[in-house]
Amino acid sequence: MLFGNIIGQKEVKNRLVRTVQDGRVSHAQLFLGHEGSGALPLAIAYAQLLLCKNRAEKDSCGKCPSCLKAEKLIHPDIHFVYPIALSKEVRMSTNVASQWREAFLQNPYLNLHDWFSHLSAENKQPVIGVEESGEILRKLSLTTYEGEFKIMIVWLPEKMNVQAANKLLKILEEPPDKTVFLLVSENEESLLRTIVSRTQLIKVNRVADYEIKKALIEKYQLSATDASRITYLADGNYNTAVKLITEKQEENFYLHQFKEWMRMCFTVNISGIVSWVEEIANAKVGREKQKEFLSYGMNIIRECLAGMYGDKKLLRVDGEELDFVQKLSTKLDGSMCHRLSDELNEAILHIERNGSGKIIFTDLSLKCIRIVRQTQAQTT
Repeated sequence: MLFGNIIGQKEVKNRLVRTVQDGRVSHAQLFLGHEGSGALPLAIAYAQLLLCKNRAEKDSCGKCPSCLKAEKLIHPDIHFVYPIALSKEVRMSTNVASQWREAFLQNPYLNLHDWFSHLSAENKQPVIGVEESGEILRKLSLTTYEGEFKIMIVWLPEKMNVQAANKLLKILEEPPDKTVFLLVSENEESLLRTIVSRTQLIKVNRVADYEIKKALIEKYQLSATDASRITYLADGNYNTAVKLITEKQEENFYLHQFKEWMRMCFTVNISGIVSWVEEIANAKVGREKQKEFLSYGMNIIRECLAGMYGDKKLLRVDGEELDFVQKLSTKLDGSMCHRLSDELNEAILHIERNGSGKIIFTDLSLKCIRIVRQTQAQTT
């Protein structure tokens, strides 16, 4: 991965290049950025630069044997750890290494749902287990094969269980010589404070709108008008921008489900909610998709708030979604929006903790009905 192939992030790229040029490479770095910001591609491009045999002024050469291997994710001195769906056959990242390479090379801006969809494991809980920590220690105890550094890239370290995270603390503080840890996280709050304190922070901001628009026009031959609309809706997430070009099924699924659910909560349709819970909590939907649905609902509620108290021109929805937001806004107030958002967010946390989907969505529905009825009683 070349820095030149990553959308935007000029300031971060320059900072990383300077660390190599000045010989001041930190042994443990935390690339912290929202989904779709390019934090993972940046970490991989940085690893390639560190091992490049013929570095250019601001990038790796992309042509030497080391670069060619790094670009295919097969360099023997670059190791990867990422969330997996634990099973009898799959205990560590290396068990699905070929799938990982396929998924990343197809979409360097992939998110966790994309990765688990590639594994056909949407209904499984993503985790980096304690066995993985032992494997990391084993790999880093070996000498380098070809390059100057041994590099360990850990994608989404917030998915480490406590035992795995604690096992890494010592090596993060006192790593073997010429060892570089690159942790790529989307949620600093979910990381152990002791891990964060042992790393140098590399903050990766959302991709600038003009950078996304430029990339969409150049790579997908979109008109300036279409590129502007998609860029606006993507909100700095390049992964979302690309999906908005080609995919509408997921959005339509979430919109349809959320509209039906809100309608049943407002009309207190208990029998309908029971059937709805059966559908949304189905194993085929999967935990990641359930979390994305709840996040989608939170976004819709935020749009309602923006429409009620802000400039309607700043709404990030259009078409059928815009029509729904405008209608729903007439039935909500600020207090309801905040309470509903809190309940949706809590449901996401329960799903992440492996709770029963049927219980979570049934409880959530009853709480939402209670919020609606209490508000209606106060206004009558």
